Amino acid sequence: MTERQPAARREKDRPWLMRTYAGHSTAEASNELYRRNLAKGQTGLSVAFDLPTQTGYDPDHVLARGEVGRVGVPVAHLGDMRRLFQDIPLEQMNTSMTINATAMWLLALYQVVAEEQGADITKLQGTTQNDIVKEYLSRGTHVFPPGPSLRLTTDMIAYTVSHIPKWNPINICSYHLQEAGATPVQEIAYAMSTAIAVLDAVRDSGQVPAEKFGDVVARISFFVNAGVRFVEEMCKMRAFGRIWDKVTRERYGIDNPKQRRFRYGVQVNSLGLTEAQPENNVQRIVLEMLAVTLSKDARARAVQLPAWNEALGLPRPWDQQWSLRIQQVLAYESDLLEYDDIFEGSKVIEAKVDELVEASLAEMERIQEMGGAMAAVESGYLKSQLVASHAERRARIESGEEKIVGVNIFESTEPNPLTADLDTAIQTVDPAVEARVVESLRHWRDTRYQPPFNHPRPCKALERLKEAARGTDNLMEATLECARAGVTTGEWAGALREVFGEFRAPTGVSSAPVAVRPEEGSKLAEVRRKVEATARDMGVGKLRFLVGKPGLDGHSNGAEQIAVRARDAGFEVVYQGIRLTPEQIVDAALAEDVHAVGLSILSGSHAQLVPDVLERLRVAGATDIPVIAGGIIPSGDAEQLLAAGVAAVFTPKDFDITGIIGAIVDEIRKANKLDPLEVPA
Repeated sequence: MTERQPAARREKDRPWLMRTYAGHSTAEASNELYRRNLAKGQTGLSVAFDLPTQTGYDPDHVLARGEVGRVGVPVAHLGDMRRLFQDIPLEQMNTSMTINATAMWLLALYQVVAEEQGADITKLQGTTQNDIVKEYLSRGTHVFPPGPSLRLTTDMIAYTVSHIPKWNPINICSYHLQEAGATPVQEIAYAMSTAIAVLDAVRDSGQVPAEKFGDVVARISFFVNAGVRFVEEMCKMRAFGRIWDKVTRERYGIDNPKQRRFRYGVQVNSLGLTEAQPENNVQRIVLEMLAVTLSKDARARAVQLPAWNEALGLPRPWDQQWSLRIQQVLAYESDLLEYDDIFEGSKVIEAKVDELVEASLAEMERIQEMGGAMAAVESGYLKSQLVASHAERRARIESGEEKIVGVNIFESTEPNPLTADLDTAIQTVDPAVEARVVESLRHWRDTRYQPPFNHPRPCKALERLKEAARGTDNLMEATLECARAGVTTGEWAGALREVFGEFRAPTGVSSAPVAVRPEEGSKLAEVRRKVEATARDMGVGKLRFLVGKPGLDGHSNGAEQIAVRARDAGFEVVYQGIRLTPEQIVDAALAEDVHAVGLSILSGSHAQLVPDVLERLRVAGATDIPVIAGGIIPSGDAEQLLAAGVAAVFTPKDFDITGIIGAIVDEIRKANKLDPLEVPA
């Protein structure tokens, strides 16, 4: 036998940037987490900010109650940003900041900290998400109306191109569109329409010379979602690249192919992670990662993976490490990076890409005819389309047409050792953290003028910011002055609220078409009969149901789906959108004379906000209005809420929305001392 000769080593591609989306509790705790993750081989940072920071409130604002340090790190001022990146050299780092309405403020804080470290800011690398359109549509952390929001984005882009040329000032973010129900075509079309709106605004602002516009296009990056249908998702990425090349070449005249390159990072799908049999999430995450890494011509530049237990609560450092190791095994143990595009020439792939390109371009044209992405936001068109798509997906899951292992198929399971002790299977945020952060903020306000900081009084900087906002000056310089003056996040956003006002985005609920029809013999028809019978028994024309989102959690998908299904079951639904105080919810419940209140919270603030609503209803003498809670609520917390007087608790494992509506009718009957109905729900 002749000895087999080893194959010549191919030159490998560089691996993508590997990140984990992280931040919680305090700047100190998050700094420690970042340094640990970097020591484990993570190659970039991805900062998660808490909801008050994202929505421009200080930790002691009434709306921040229960939200401080929950879903990310609180950054209320320059001192917090210094502490967050202590001992992390920013000139050598690639930092992604998931921040939108307050993106300019956080970038200013980051730049000032880098300057204090002695960094050359022209060498700073990273990304601010800064995509406000998807906030109006899905995540809900918008603050200002579309016009002023687009101006903030435009000013940031113009500033970074001149001063921080390696920074990606915007990350057009279709990730959350998929989470809100977008089909691949909608995800492509809405993201591309957003990019067009932004590039048109920068071009028309006159802040960037025509000869430098290619530099603007070159710094636009995208942040996408990869679902479990990984062939379709890979084709989606190829379609994205093809359309971006066409738009940048034909609409903006960019000749340089490097400037036209479609640059994107990925967080694989969290919407599809299940609370039931959560160990299955590991293979889901792997499949989703393959969609954005297998194809060299459509490979992500940066990937961050969720953890297997995100449907249960906040992942622990070990869970995040597991997700990082998944990436490292693929990049360093497999031969993936040794080959050219392995799908080149595939008829199947090409046909699917062509189909997606054609449909996406048609939808983009429809949006342009409406006046562009901003007009389509303000009219409610984009939101209603997403609510409808999501409702259709939920209906397919409930009917069994769309199968999810462990949820509506193969539901039997052995006891899970990973979740045997749920108290240790997720990270918990100490409720005392909020009080410590609030106290630290007050200390900052009292001492920012004194040594060692000696910041100038912030009132002058804030007045200059408002003056710039009323005029046409680029807002970045005034924002940097605020950062250096020790201004707080709430003060910066508050000054701009005075000039720009606030914006309540369309909910999309009233205009969403019926997704599940109450056909005779169907489950929804039976529930509808229960609703009508209960209204008759109570002597009212219609049962009225208030769906409320207390606090700052803007993930409204679940609330919207409950509201739409309750409407289709015959309820009169009161849904006023996101970001309400418990006081506002109770006032609305009393004013509308509702028969039940449903509270949806995914941010972890349920432990404080739900009991507050219960207490206010009790004080008002409205104890006959049952309160139902839904969201990511650990079982221990659910027991406490039930003990406090909540009628029922629903979590992601309860995917049968029609069944939930039926259970709400049962709770209304129970609260009003009516006999149970024998109609199945």
